[in-house]
Parts: sequence; C-alpha cells; structure tokens
Amino acid sequence: MNERALVTGANKGIGFEIVRVLAKSGMEVILGARNRERGLKAVSELKKEGLEVELLEIDVSKSESIANAVSELEKKYDHLDVLVNNAGILHREEGLGSSTVLGVATPILRETFETNFFGLVDLTQRLVPLLKKSENGRIVNVSSILGSLDLAIEREAEGPSGTPFAYNASKAAVNAFTIHLAGALRADDIRVNSAHPGWVKTDMGTDAATLSIEEGAKTIVDLVLNDTESNSRFIHLGEELPW
Repeated sequence: MNERALVTGANKGIGFEIVRVLAKSGMEVILGARNRERGLKAVSELKKEGLEVELLEIDVSKSESIANAVSELEKKYDHLDVLVNNAGILHREEGLGSSTVLGVATPILRETFETNFFGLVDLTQRLVPLLKKSENGRIVNVSSILGSLDLAIEREAEGPSGTPFAYNASKAAVNAFTIHLAGALRADDIRVNSAHPGWVKTDMGTDAATLSIEEGAKTIVDLVLNDTESNSRFIHLGEELPW
C-alpha cells in the first residue's frame, strides 16, 4: 500500500514541488491549500502528469479551517504517514532586508505567528492520532536558517542584520516545537525534524534568491523519502544546522 502524505501551503512554490516529487515517488499526496480555486488548479496540473494528488482546503491561520480539514481527513483516511508543515508567511510590512525588532507592530507579530507557529502546532497536534497509525510516521517542519538562535547571535553581534524579526522569531518557535515534539513522539517511532530549504526563488524569496524551487524542495523531500536516521534535527541539504 502506498504511503500517504499531507503537505500544507502546497498550491505553489516549494510546497507544490514537494507534492510533485513525493507523488512521483509513488506516494498518495494530499495537497493543502487555503484557496480552493488555486488548490484545484494545482491538483489539475499534477493530475495531467499522471500523479495521484488530492486537494485539502485548509487555512492554517484559522482554527475552524484546521478543525474542518482534520475532520475531513479522519473521515476519509485511516492513517497518515507524513506531515510536511510547509505553509508560512513573511509579512508584507516586514520584508527581507529590513531589521524590524524596534518597530514591528504587535498585529504583524500576531499575524505571522498565527500562520507560521500557532496554526502549525494546532494542525500537528490534531493529526498525531492519524500519524500514530503509520508504520513509519514522520513530520517535517519547514523552518528557516533565520530561526537559528546560535546563528542569530553571530548575525546581530556587530549591529542590526537587516532581517525580519517577526518571521525569525516564528521560525525559532517552530524549531522549539520540533525539539519538544520529537521527544514526545519518540516512543511512537515518529520522527520529527526541522528543515531549512535555503534562499529560494519564490514569491517570498524573490528572483534575487540563489536556489531554484527544485533545489529548495530537496531538503524536505530527502527527509521524507531518504533519511531514516534523523530525529530532532535541523537540516539543510543533508547538513545539520545549529538550533
């Protein structure tokens, strides 16, 4: 029986490529998207390639949407093997290249954390029962090198680094969740890791980024398909990053 994976924030960019590669590997993939029309378009594109992909409408910034999505999954499936928490935002008022810690407004912090952290935690907690029914459960939280506290100390040592505080803080929180969740699920043989995709040519990364979308998806795909050892680690292209 084919393994089953859910990828959030997957109607475009890195998430879409993760879905494509996992489906090509033979997995049954559920493509999570907050916008139904865009999600259906993405699924249609992949089905034209002969790939087994289904749509799940889910907005991880809204608890009601998460609850409805999980209820739909529980009715349709008896287990889930892989959860890729890919959905995330960089608030338009932060952006790359601007140090915002002295002036970022609380609503921006809340909006960023709602998607990047609170929704991720909520969804994951609700899906743990389905993941526990897998023989090879794994969770990959898509984080960022900007969430590394060790590297942040170096980055800020000489003055403001020009990186967005709300985004960085949300990804640091994701890393903390990864560590705690890995410990909580160790006895259930569910592996939990954080992944840094790199600076990728997406809407968020812009065309100035150094990596293609295919290269950006590689770390996450490898953790799902090829890595059977890593647990409670922060990984980029096979190399461990400092928390």
